[in-house]
Amino acid sequence: MKKLTIPIFQHPIGADLPLPFYATESSAGMDLYAAVPGTIAILPHNREKVSTGISIALPAGYEAQIRSRSGLAMKDGIIVLNAPGTIDADYRGEIFVVLYNASDELFLLKRGMRIAQMVIAPVVQVQWHRIEKLSLTKRGTNGFGSTGV
Repeated sequence: MKKLTIPIFQHPIGADLPLPFYATESSAGMDLYAAVPGTIAILPHNREKVSTGISIALPAGYEAQIRSRSGLAMKDGIIVLNAPGTIDADYRGEIFVVLYNASDELFLLKRGMRIAQMVIAPVVQVQWHRIEKLSLTKRGTNGFGSTGV
């Protein structure tokens, strides 16, 4: 597994919270924490922009993907709305997470809760080559549901 050292800045609002870390040796994602002043109520079927209290300096060729935590999604219906959210290598601002309450119950978000996962991934940029016709495949242009259930 490749190891990468990435600079991280912890804002005063999150200074007492843990930095993201891998829970196990083979974990792909690191938990992000809610750097909120107290408790925030997220109403059913509403969203909230939540501070993580950190900024990072990714090297060129990498992105940080922000994803839902499976336990929070399953138990409470709380998901990352634009998952996976992308933090680009040239972004230096604070990382925020847009949480959505997909349940019919009020959710109380407390300071220091683990709210999302962050996965650091390589990025490939493409150069388009315009052509008149694509190569044929067995599937062709068959889309949604065409491969079965």
